Amino acid sequence: MKRFIDKLRGSQQALSQEIPTRPIHKENLETITSHPRPEPPQLIVGCAQSTGVQRDNNEDALFTLSTTLTGDFRNTPFGLYIVADGMGGHQHGEIASGIAIRSMASYVIRKLNSPLLSLKPNLPEESLLEIMQEGVQDAHSAIIKQVPGGGTTLTAALIVGNRMTIAHVGDSRAYLIGNNGKIEALTRDHSLVNRWVELGQITLEEAAVHPHRNVLYRALGQGEPFDPDINSIQIPDTGYLLICSDGLWSVVPEEEIQAIVQKSKNPEQACQMLVEAANAAGGPDNITVILIRLHV
Repeated sequence: MKRFIDKLRGSQQALSQEIPTRPIHKENLETITSHPRPEPPQLIVGCAQSTGVQRDNNEDALFTLSTTLTGDFRNTPFGLYIVADGMGGHQHGEIASGIAIRSMASYVIRKLNSPLLSLKPNLPEESLLEIMQEGVQDAHSAIIKQVPGGGTTLTAALIVGNRMTIAHVGDSRAYLIGNNGKIEALTRDHSLVNRWVELGQITLEEAAVHPHRNVLYRALGQGEPFDPDINSIQIPDTGYLLICSDGLWSVVPEEEIQAIVQKSKNPEQACQMLVEAANAAGGPDNITVILIRLHV
């Protein structure tokens, strides 16, 4: 036995001498970890938050969930991403945003868990549009019941395969950022000044500095009837989905947002740089950012 072990050790030493090895340098590691087309297709996410420079407490809340289901000739990326911004001036804005996040996430995951993870995966009987609509309504009702007088925005994106469904209330935003340098808003603000812009009563420049620019006419927990914006699109093969509170988009121009995302090495770094840019611009509000790299 000892002779066999000595022989084996000698073979290992000879093999190690024949095969040259070298450490993986940082540049090579970045090339490996930032492969442009991961296999299987998957969603890579980063997020960041800041109270801001001029606020003492954070009324924003966020939720991210990403997973990939493969097998049976299927590749199904799945992701749920939510940003909620508790409304300043209303009671318990930070509590309302937390309730909205938990209620929405719980409802959507409960509806999709069984159909997607059963032995014969399929889509639920209800459409994704209906599930998102009902999820927002569930969050709205929970706030009214648990935090009377509280209010919050909510912008949520559900990705299943190559479809993306957006649910939106308030003035947090969702953007699609393409590798071609284009940035496109997927939501419209439910604010008084934006409504006046749509009606042609004021200009975009006037809206940006209007004293009532933060006043919303639609929010979770505030008023009935309640009518969120729900829409579904086919997502592009590559690019990014950005969801953020107004603490980012109100002080950092869209062109700068797009440039930061494009030059960043990964979504996590991009989110940190976006938060830093908002704080450098004065940080007048809470800042919340979720960035998803789309490779589906």
